[in-house]
Amino acid sequence: MEHIPVLLKEAIEGLNISEGDRILDATFGGGGHSALICEAVGKNGKLIAFDQDEAAMSRAKIRFKDFDKCKFDLINANFRDLDEVFRGRGVKKIDGALFDLGLSSFQLDESGRGFTFQKDEPLKMTFHNSDDNGKLTAEEILNRWDEESLADIIYGYGGEQFSRRIALGIVVARSKKSIKTTFELVKIIEDSVPNFYKSKKLHCATKTFQAIRMVVNDELEALRVALRDVWPMLNSGARIVVISFHELEDRIVKLFFRERKFDGSAQVITKKPIIPSKSETFLNPRSRSAKLRIAQKI
Repeated sequence: MEHIPVLLKEAIEGLNISEGDRILDATFGGGGHSALICEAVGKNGKLIAFDQDEAAMSRAKIRFKDFDKCKFDLINANFRDLDEVFRGRGVKKIDGALFDLGLSSFQLDESGRGFTFQKDEPLKMTFHNSDDNGKLTAEEILNRWDEESLADIIYGYGGEQFSRRIALGIVVARSKKSIKTTFELVKIIEDSVPNFYKSKKLHCATKTFQAIRMVVNDELEALRVALRDVWPMLNSGARIVVISFHELEDRIVKLFFRERKFDGSAQVITKKPIIPSKSETFLNPRSRSAKLRIAQKI
């Protein structure tokens, strides 16, 4: 499936790019935002794109193989490491930064790592493609974490009202055999929730999958670290644009922007978050929960 960038026009306009700028795309994904950033900065500007998904980097190298609209640097790393990466490359200042915190269609549909409940895949849920030795996976969480911890993360990160029933279902199921695949987890969830809940528009496994994925990849802490580290790197007048898809992510961004406003280092451009239009959510249902916020360094 082709990846459709969310709030593409709004994000690019929000960055307020000038020709010759150096812009960070902290989440390359399918490359939709990056391509337009590259065109906007021009041949005298530079795109610096991060993605910890090796498959995304492979696609990036193919997509940008003959791309000559700007200079670009494609970096296979988590954006939480941007401070270390920038220091290693001698990058001290940038003119804007974009964070699109959603999963790409490729990760959902083609990764084979268990992000989607619509395919039977191993329960990894890791953004990286490399060997998972020593790294936390969804399978480890589901088979080793205690019932209370499972309930807490499913409720805390997913907002799942039946978190305790689902956690109990997981513990009972794993006492019989280890939980290995997405379809096994979906069956456990379906067996744990009331019948009425299974007929709702939002699949009953959505929130549980989201919660486990966020814990596996430590997504909230990664966002806090990246926002903290990127801010000193922004030139005066530079903008940071964040597209979030989860209430907790949006809260972190909102609080960070508010703190920078109070300490006198930022102007918050978006009094309220920008959300997708009805036509965008119709064409791309995955965009429905997106919120875009913008702050400018002063």
